[in-house]
Amino acid sequence: MGDTKGFLKHGRRTPTRRPVGIRVLDWNEVYEEFPLAQVRDQAARCMDCGIPFCNGGCPLGNLIPDWNDLVYRDSWREAIDRLHATNNFPEFTGRLCPAPCEAACVLGINSDPVTIEQIELEIIEKAWEAGWVTPLMPTTVTGRRVAVVGSGPAGLAAAQQLTRAGHAVTVFERDDRIGGLLRYGIPDFKMEKRFLDRRLAQMRAEGTRFRVNAEVGVDPAADRLRDEYDAVILAGGATRARDLPIPGRDLDGIHQAMEYLTPANRVQAGDMSATPISARDKRVIIIGGGDTGADCLGTAHRQGAASVHQFEIMPRPPEQRPDSTPWPTWPLMYRVSAAHEEGGRREFAINTEEFVGNSDGHVTALRTHRVDMNAAGGRLVFERVDGSGEEYPADLVLLALGFAGPDRSPMLEQLGVDMTDRGSVARDRRWATNAEGIFVAGDMGRGQSLIVWAIAEGRSCAAAVDRYLMGETMLPEPVTPTDTPWR
Repeated sequence: MGDTKGFLKHGRRTPTRRPVGIRVLDWNEVYEEFPLAQVRDQAARCMDCGIPFCNGGCPLGNLIPDWNDLVYRDSWREAIDRLHATNNFPEFTGRLCPAPCEAACVLGINSDPVTIEQIELEIIEKAWEAGWVTPLMPTTVTGRRVAVVGSGPAGLAAAQQLTRAGHAVTVFERDDRIGGLLRYGIPDFKMEKRFLDRRLAQMRAEGTRFRVNAEVGVDPAADRLRDEYDAVILAGGATRARDLPIPGRDLDGIHQAMEYLTPANRVQAGDMSATPISARDKRVIIIGGGDTGADCLGTAHRQGAASVHQFEIMPRPPEQRPDSTPWPTWPLMYRVSAAHEEGGRREFAINTEEFVGNSDGHVTALRTHRVDMNAAGGRLVFERVDGSGEEYPADLVLLALGFAGPDRSPMLEQLGVDMTDRGSVARDRRWATNAEGIFVAGDMGRGQSLIVWAIAEGRSCAAAVDRYLMGETMLPEPVTPTDTPWR
């Protein structure tokens, strides 16, 4: 490393978030610029640790010590080449990934880990600014055609890899814009859509074709893809939202998170003047304590909610890494996102037992009780705490309980693909389904997971498809298939 004592000289630093009172007035990203001198100091903290566990912590196998050293030496052009060697979209992961690489950083054993994710983001933004991110045109044309169904990170990664290998690739998206949840699930304050659009422009210049408003299985029919393409990759994500089937669920004012986030994003895109589901002046309760719940929380703040509570059935995690998740595994710790910093109240170890409504059929409150979590028979059991019943007033309830696999669409029925017990599309170690020439990548096969896993699976699936079509491949394969989420 360029500075073998850098981790002794410099403490961990990250960009400053804009003041809460200012940033909730707009939808721009919450972070201020990070001075390049500080980026260099942070890169210097990367240790000469011998075995870079951070590489293993990253599903993409990012060459983290390599580009940390290059940033320290001010060799930014070489740094982006190293970064792009393993990651098609570092501007996405640099903003949205929870950074399992940092959880595996050797420095993190007894100190604060290296700010890997921020350095990654600084590298790609420097590269875009300098004009180093240009279309990479294929050197050969194979004459083979590939259809990719779904335009989230898995589908986009697979499409870009296969286009660069010389195949004619078309991405089918049932929505009116490309991007999947990157487009309509992620609020602008976490990632402004201009960063997605500039990458899509690069992909179009490389030759990838995109078709929107194309729901495969309806129009076009799945058989048409079989007839017109040599291989098909299913990358439609895990979009079937988990519900909460308790008394009162049919009341007005109770919505799935994506029913709330999607129109909010469309307003910012200029498609709508106002969202049909607004939190303005309402008492909001979000059920679910994960990232999607935090996205709802930040959106509610910007819409002017009167109050916001976020419910989580799990107990509050510890402040420090617990013994149950030792280094280099992902630590189950208490975390405060930018949205949590902006306000609202988090309630842990709480269960909703009933939605209460008025005579007009609109939700007015939630009846809840506290729970104790215990392990019984190899599974978690939540037991009611006697005397803990409580009622929370609510005008708007948002269900952010995660996703239970892909939608049961006509496409899956027409293709005749097998499903797993967990509700995902089954696949073998070649990313292939039971249907000839049909492959699956990302959350559609893995189940709900992370953007970094989606990109890694898209890259590996592309290599498998290239081998299927050509008999061999030179595309990288960072991961092997699994139907077990990352955590």
